[in-house]
Amino acid sequence: MISPREKSVILLVASLASFLVPYTGSSITVALPAMAAQFHVDAVTLGWITSAYIISAALFIVPFGRLGDIRGRKKIFIIGVAIFTLASLACALAPTESLLIVARFCQGIGGAMLFATSVAIVTQVYGPGERGWALGITIATVYAGLSVGPFLGGFLTDHFGWPAIFLINVPLGIATILLTLVYIPHEWAGARGEPFDVYGSVIYGSTLFCGILGMLLLPDLTGFAWIVAAVIGAGLYVWWQKRCSYPILDLGIFSANRTFTYSNIAAMINYGATYGVGFLLSLYLQYIKGFSAETAGLILIAQPLVQTILSPVAGKISDRVEPQVVATIGMAITTLGLSFFIFLGPETPLYLIITSLMILGLGYAFFSSPNTNAIMSSVDKKYLGIASGMVATMRSLGQVLSMAIAMFCFSIFIGAAAITPAVYPALIESTVVAFLVFTLLCIAGVVASYVRGSIHAPFAGSGYR
Repeated sequence: MISPREKSVILLVASLASFLVPYTGSSITVALPAMAAQFHVDAVTLGWITSAYIISAALFIVPFGRLGDIRGRKKIFIIGVAIFTLASLACALAPTESLLIVARFCQGIGGAMLFATSVAIVTQVYGPGERGWALGITIATVYAGLSVGPFLGGFLTDHFGWPAIFLINVPLGIATILLTLVYIPHEWAGARGEPFDVYGSVIYGSTLFCGILGMLLLPDLTGFAWIVAAVIGAGLYVWWQKRCSYPILDLGIFSANRTFTYSNIAAMINYGATYGVGFLLSLYLQYIKGFSAETAGLILIAQPLVQTILSPVAGKISDRVEPQVVATIGMAITTLGLSFFIFLGPETPLYLIITSLMILGLGYAFFSSPNTNAIMSSVDKKYLGIASGMVATMRSLGQVLSMAIAMFCFSIFIGAAAITPAVYPALIESTVVAFLVFTLLCIAGVVASYVRGSIHAPFAGSGYR
């Protein structure tokens, strides 16, 4: 029996861990011009600094989710926080952009272990009547990290330099590890004793790597070659998992569970349409509008601040109202918020930018908590690690897609040139085109969210719920 104190500590450490990654990601966006100035790199390289973490997280989340199911989710969680903390220190000390990208990749490995297990543990210990609320709290801390990140990142960058952004993670990571070791005695391993699919993990990770790299390298021809390799790898994985008794990812969980499948698709689309917003607006606000990193951070707070306040409310509502309805409304509001940025220009008034960001925050809050609740509630406890891993994988794939769209637009309109006043018109043009693609993508997300079905409907013939 889990005591109320242990449940509270579990929610606390899951929330602390959930704070670390989004804080780092959102604070980096406002520090990108400072990094560009120090390392003398172009906009595409700045995209790689942002994307390196996402790539490794996407590759390792599902394998670590499965490993947590077998070996113990708390154990994997602790190791993940330790790796993330050490990699943060390495980021702060990185002398070149190449080493910074490597350190960011290592951060992603730790983040993969962290996100693949934290949501699963919270779902395990909180019952159906309180699960939406608990997940809402966890997701609210994600948005708190997003809220604090731009302002704190801008402040630290302006006054202490961008490495200070990463140094803050060190004491937070240590505190999370100590709380877990001292106050959480239980361990969770729903598939203890089952073998770990090493070969399937290699095929799965290689396939994702080829697909992600291909997206980020477009429109270069090598990008298409990597995507073809990913398609071949996907076929190989389908062949392998049919012959493996305990595959790293049983694709049957998708074919037998409509809600799980479409909720994950909707999550990927939502992140694909929204993750690049902070990246693009940070460059726009500092280069086009001439704001400092600190001021740009204050402006960007508008979106995650609304998300932080309303996420627990949306999660609570999804305990009573079908998540299909709540999340679809949230996706539609997100589409509306994105559409305003299609008309972005040098003279766009600041109040319109802030209002659009607040609308985005409202939509995202009402989508994310209910959507996560739908995913985690649609599977049996045995598959919570896989479900948690898929939630984080869809987030990472969506983030990669969003950055790929932004970097594709930069490649087309700016190329390899450094961001100087001469290319400011091209920067605005590429930003507007990216927002147009984001808006169209989000419209598709409304459809995916609506057709998922009800989590209260029976899954006939499914062994996954």
